[in-house]
Amino acid sequence: MGIFSRFADIVNSNISALLDKAEDPEKMIRLIIQEMEDTLVEVRTNSAKAIADKKELARKIGSIEDQVAEWQNKATLALTKEREDLARSALIEKQKLVDALKGLRTEQTLVEETIDKLTGEITKLESKITETRAKQQALAIRSQTASNRRDVQKHLHTARTHEAMAKFDQFSRKIDEMEAEADLFAKTGNAKSLDQEFAELQAQDEIEQELAKLKKQMEDNK
Repeated sequence: MGIFSRFADIVNSNISALLDKAEDPEKMIRLIIQEMEDTLVEVRTNSAKAIADKKELARKIGSIEDQVAEWQNKATLALTKEREDLARSALIEKQKLVDALKGLRTEQTLVEETIDKLTGEITKLESKITETRAKQQALAIRSQTASNRRDVQKHLHTARTHEAMAKFDQFSRKIDEMEAEADLFAKTGNAKSLDQEFAELQAQDEIEQELAKLKKQMEDNK
C-alpha cells in the first residue's frame, strides 16, 4: 500500500505536517511525489478511457437515431400503402430503439460528468504536485545550507584550526613585544644621561662667567 490510498487523501493532505513527523523528510517527500505522479497517471488513464467511451456512445447514439428515423419512414410508407400491420411492426421496432436510445443518453450524461470530475481531479493533482516539488526544492536548499554550516563548524573545531589560532596568538604576542621594545628605545634615546646633565650645567657656568667678564670690560671702556 502506498502513502495515500485515495485521490482525496493526496489533495487534502498536509505535506508540511507529514514532513515534520518524518524521520527522513527528503526520502518521505520523494515517496509522496512518486505516489502523486502514479495517481496522476491513473487518473489520466481513466480520463482517456472516459473520453473514448464518450466518443463510442456518440457513434452508437448517432447510429440508433438514424435507425429510428428509418423505422419511422418505413411506418409512414406502410400506411401510404395501406399496410397498417407493417406500420405497426415498424413503430414497435422504432420504440425499441427509442428505449435503447434513452439508456445510451443517460449513460452519455454519466460519462460526461465523469470526464468533468476527472479533469478537475487532474488539475488539483497537478497543482498539488507543483506545490510539493516547491517544498522539495526548499527542503534541499535547507539541507545543503545545514550541511555547509556543519562542515564549517566542524572545520573550526579541528586540531589544525586550534593550532593555527595558537600560532596566530603567539605571532601577535611577538609583535606586541617588538612594538614595546621600539617604544622603549625611543624613550631612552631621548632621555639625557647623568654625565650630559652635569656637562650642561658646567657649560652654563662657563657661559655666565664669560658673559660677566664681557660686561665688565664694556664698563671699563666707558
